[in-house]
Amino acid sequence: MPFGYNGKILHVDLGKGSLTVEQPTDAFYRKYMGGSAMAMYYILNEVKPGTDALSPENLLIFMCSVTTGASISGQSRINVNAKSPMTNGIGDSQAGGFFPAELKFAGFDGIIFRGKSEKPVYLSIIDGTPILKDASHLWGKNTKEVDVILKKESTDGKA
Repeated sequence: MPFGYNGKILHVDLGKGSLTVEQPTDAFYRKYMGGSAMAMYYILNEVKPGTDALSPENLLIFMCSVTTGASISGQSRINVNAKSPMTNGIGDSQAGGFFPAELKFAGFDGIIFRGKSEKPVYLSIIDGTPILKDASHLWGKNTKEVDVILKKESTDGKA
């Protein structure tokens, strides 16, 4: 595996409630290299032309680059891609902060969400173990309330 990657992409199927881990080849990482290109690979290969951007057939993809998590200022970046409901083209956004590096430290280079859950759920990744958890008790609460509740529920003191 090329230095800077974990070699694992988490696939979350909300419709089935399933989590699978893909281990792409070295050739995949050499060819697509960064978060945006890796996300585009999945969108172009798995989202059918004409798919409604707000349908469960669309993908929501979070991908880190090779430098994410490096101890260099400004290198904790993540790309978020999906078909855009505004343009029907592919939307691409980037974010920074702690989350991108923490995702890499948890052992994943990216997360691909597909489908639609029958009930509210959230994804928890603690010590590299992903779990979909019921979020019904969080529905309708503001972000501050949810933050307090999730920190109390977490087994990780740094959450």
